[in-house]
This record gives sequence, structure tokens and C-alpha cells, in this order.
Amino acid sequence: MSVNQEVSKDGKKVCISISGRFDYKVSQVFRDSYRCLPAQDCVSYYVNLSDAVYMDSSALGMLLLLREHAKCHGGSVFIECPSKQINDILKVANFEQLFTINQTCQLASVLESYTGAKH
Repeated sequence: MSVNQEVSKDGKKVCISISGRFDYKVSQVFRDSYRCLPAQDCVSYYVNLSDAVYMDSSALGMLLLLREHAKCHGGSVFIECPSKQINDILKVANFEQLFTINQTCQLASVLESYTGAKH
């Protein structure tokens, strides 16, 4: 399990990539991946789940906290590339009503503006 973060040069796009299990064990690292950034308005957060193999209810809660954080600052959250199993969990929880869920990765165009710095 790991959480990696990349930030665009202008600081307006943040990619948070989850690999392995997305559960309570990564909660602090996940929160730090967006809370440690300098405060900015209108930030778009892209949560890349292409390498996530498991998601539990605490992960759903973490996504909701990220959504609340983003909305308080005029930003948005996009969930990218969930596996079929994880997508089914998101559907059961009605997350498609709360988030934009991209079945294919839209990260290529986003990553072009990244500094390459990872956390």
C-alpha cells in the first residue's frame, strides 16, 4: 500500500495515487497528501485508483473528507480508473452522485503540467 502525490507547477492540480489496499492504514498519509499543501482556491484533486486492489468504508470516508476540503476552497475531486470491484463499491455507496468518476484515466493531460515532484 502506498500513497503518492504529484502537484502541477501552478499548484491547481493534485494527483493522489493509491496502490495496494486503500483502507484505514493509509488514512494519515492520504490526509497529509492534500492537507500539507499551501492553501489555494479552485484546486482539482485527481484520485488515481488504477493500482488500488481493495477499498473499505474508511476509504470512502477519506474520499468524503477530501471532497469537503476541496469544496470549502472552491475545488473539485475526480476519481480516476477504479477497477471493476472498486467501481462497484463506489456505485453501491452512490458516489457517482458526489464525484466525477472517470473509468479511463484522464491523467495524461493533467500530468503534462506536473513538476515531477512526488511525495
